[in-house]
Amino acid sequence: MPRLLVVHHTPTRSLTALLDQVLAGAGDDAIEGVEVVARPALEATADDVLAADGYVLGTSANFGYMSGALKHFFDTTFLRVGGSLSDDGSPGSGLGGSSSGGATSGRPFGLFVHGRYDTTGAIRSVLSITGALGWRQVRDVLDVVGDVDEQAREAAYDLGGTVAALLAD
Repeated sequence: MPRLLVVHHTPTRSLTALLDQVLAGAGDDAIEGVEVVARPALEATADDVLAADGYVLGTSANFGYMSGALKHFFDTTFLRVGGSLSDDGSPGSGLGGSSSGGATSGRPFGLFVHGRYDTTGAIRSVLSITGALGWRQVRDVLDVVGDVDEQAREAAYDLGGTVAALLAD
């Protein structure tokens, strides 16, 4: 059975609300045959990543970057799951997707980010790393600044549902 791994750092009510909707969308009754596994970023392992067929990542935007917890997740799993670095040691462009030949290359992913003022750096940093992993972005980033309103909740539901549906049998 295909597995969707949701790796998240959700320390606020706003991020928890988005996560809840992502999980609800991924578990929609119309989507059959997909196992959804949610892991806090500080608990997710390389084995979790390798066992999954697709991913949804969730993070806060902190000081112009992804959360420290999601960064830790990438730091501890990147090389083991097939990430590749360019000659200068950088993870690659991400936005256009560097082509990694790693074990997880080509797998679909989605991303949700919440911040109070700006999410640009957080999004850029995550996309850089997922590009170096060779993951395939299948939905626009859910970029929420400020309060989480009904439109953001619906978009989070759609994000989870879209990635899960792509994995369905």
